[in-house]
Amino acid sequence: MADVHSPEQRSRNMAGIRSANTKPELRLRRALHAQGFRYRLNSAKLPGKPDLVFPSRKKVIFVNGCFWHVHDCRYGQVVPATRPEFWAEKRNGTVGRDARKNSELEALGWQVHTVWECELRIPEQAIADAVQFLKS
Repeated sequence: MADVHSPEQRSRNMAGIRSANTKPELRLRRALHAQGFRYRLNSAKLPGKPDLVFPSRKKVIFVNGCFWHVHDCRYGQVVPATRPEFWAEKRNGTVGRDARKNSELEALGWQVHTVWECELRIPEQAIADAVQFLKS
């Protein structure tokens, strides 16, 4: 199936996808801040640049997009129609990198929690899980 966009338009679309300050991340940040939790953002000192870092608790939270990090929900199981081999390799590389970075963080004594984009569509449970993680 041919792409409906020109290569230039597709490139612009893909370049516009943010890695930080996404809507799901902002939703979680606002909720945690409102409950009194304070954090650092995207610490380059830690493997994987976690989205939220809680230094005093030695805990980090990643807010992952379902498509890019191949979540098992319907959004993560989408297979692009154009260049499926390229996208499979790229997305599987992301999954492998996530696993390596989580292991590195745990080896450094950090606890890791992942919140998925789809969970934040109806945020109450995801936020409750994050709060439980931070309080434990």
